[in-house]
Amino acid sequence: MSDQKVWFITGAGRGMGLYIAKAALAAGHQVVATGRDTEKVTKAIGSSAHLLVVKLDITNHADAEAAVKDTIEKFGRIDILVNNAANFNAGYFEELSMEEIEQQVSTSLFGPMKVTRAVLPVLRKQRAGHIITISSTAGLTGYTFCSAYAASKFGIDGWMESLQTEVEQFGINTTIVNPGFFRTELLTEESTKYAKNAIDDYAEGRKQQEAFWRGANGQQPGDPAKLAQALLTIAAEAKPPLRFLAGEDAVATAEQVSETLKKEAEAYKELSSSMAHDKDVE
Repeated sequence: MSDQKVWFITGAGRGMGLYIAKAALAAGHQVVATGRDTEKVTKAIGSSAHLLVVKLDITNHADAEAAVKDTIEKFGRIDILVNNAANFNAGYFEELSMEEIEQQVSTSLFGPMKVTRAVLPVLRKQRAGHIITISSTAGLTGYTFCSAYAASKFGIDGWMESLQTEVEQFGINTTIVNPGFFRTELLTEESTKYAKNAIDDYAEGRKQQEAFWRGANGQQPGDPAKLAQALLTIAAEAKPPLRFLAGEDAVATAEQVSETLKKEAEAYKELSSSMAHDKDVE
């Protein structure tokens, strides 16, 4: 097919990454499906002449370099990078250890950065490509019990917005995807870890928060198969959006954030605008 693309997808063995990989294959594209356990990835996706399964721990830059090398040897190019792999370290900020916070940021922010650094030379040489990075509504606003997660996602959004200004000169597009609640594996025990350092003052709130997040698993309204199809649509556009809000709840969150920011700007506009140096008087 003339519009066949090479998709490089992280975390493709389950969750959103698996849906994206299957959708891309079904549409006739070539897919590089990556994951830490290649056997699990292969078992989840199945076999295809258009599929390359590659080992990739996104926190390991050497893994990323090797995965890109294998991709070029197999398919000759990379058209679309999907930074999907992530995790969720939940807990009140004071209860989260610095080790837990650093693990969150290492996986959900530094991981996509390492993979993108490995892929960018290929895209730059091609003078073409599209980087799609899965963020969250937690990249738009903070949530209770999500301080570390939101920090990584706010970082994703700021990094990607800045990256676009740097790479568009090479014909490379970027898209931030801010999904709402989608029925993936993010809230399963394999992907969600709760703070181990319990503080008595937070006990009641912690109990309620953990019950909420555990109860939300499998009940999220968003259909990941539909999001995967939406990404195929976006990737086919000549000029993809810089940001895509995925889900009705994501749109509502963005509208609320926009309205709140506008109100806060207006509330102290006079004071905020009075910070310039006074003009010298002769």
